[in-house]
Amino acid sequence: MSRVAVMGAGSWGTAFALVLSDAGNDVTLWARRPELAAAINAEHQNPDYFSGVALPPSLCAVSDPAEAMEGAELVVLGVPSQSLRPNLSHWPIPSDAIVVSLAKGIERGTGLRMSQVVAEAGGIDAERIAVVTGPNLAREIAERQPSASVVASTSEATAAALQQACHTPRFRAYTNTDVIGCELGGATKNVIALAVGMAIGLGFGANATASVITRGLAEITRLGQALGADPYTFSGLAGLGDLVATCSSPLSRNRTFGEELGRGRTVAEISASTRQVAEGVLSCASIQALAAAQEVEMPIVDAVAAVVGGELTPAELMTTLMSRSAKPERY
Repeated sequence: MSRVAVMGAGSWGTAFALVLSDAGNDVTLWARRPELAAAINAEHQNPDYFSGVALPPSLCAVSDPAEAMEGAELVVLGVPSQSLRPNLSHWPIPSDAIVVSLAKGIERGTGLRMSQVVAEAGGIDAERIAVVTGPNLAREIAERQPSASVVASTSEATAAALQQACHTPRFRAYTNTDVIGCELGGATKNVIALAVGMAIGLGFGANATASVITRGLAEITRLGQALGADPYTFSGLAGLGDLVATCSSPLSRNRTFGEELGRGRTVAEISASTRQVAEGVLSCASIQALAAAQEVEMPIVDAVAAVVGGELTPAELMTTLMSRSAKPERY
């Protein structure tokens, strides 16, 4: 059993806290709002995200970051990607703890992956940093449906320790040392899911969505290889698995956000109507900049960034993609 702090009581943070508790760890969940922490402790559920889903009685919630992390051997970062750096600036992370990122995004302004943000802003050595990625639809995991994910670290020992801490009969964890590929797959698939959602919102069928998913995987792989990732990562859970789940499920906030865009709502209107964060909306410009710096062609990412920036409509996005010049498939 490990002493674990999960920093963030949103949907994914709560679901992963449940997994860690089911695996036999002593888990404390940090909630930014004291009233939410009190509700979790009193009701043994998260009323804001998973009403009706029972949390283990042993899982406790607090609203003081220092209290949550006191004595923690494992600190899990469950806040959105763009708020990770400011939180790390004042969180007292224990000096010997393994630090785990759950966020799937690229930091705006710097183009850094989340493990890089943790290293830079938190002063954490790379061998103590890990990420969790793969097909991680939070509600299904909270409902204890069977799921497999990847725990990645440049240190095999760190990845193995995290694997042991979160492996349960319903949550199967695989290790990987390709942190670059795992993080790029997790971040970029959100942008592809926005495009798939727009296609669905516009009324298009399976041919269109399958085409976007497949060509999206090609874009992710091109960028990953340019940045030093192992191309085989993208055929696994952190690549294809995560992409399929995010693009196929109505539980995916990025796909759902894209659907609303396809139906004519604006980015501002959709964002104002939910407390959930669609990471693809926040990261698409950063991923586009990474691709441009590597001279990697990513037409789907470019088109999604143009829609998010108000330069294209979803209908124009589809026209733009379909009217590109003909090329060999392996171009």
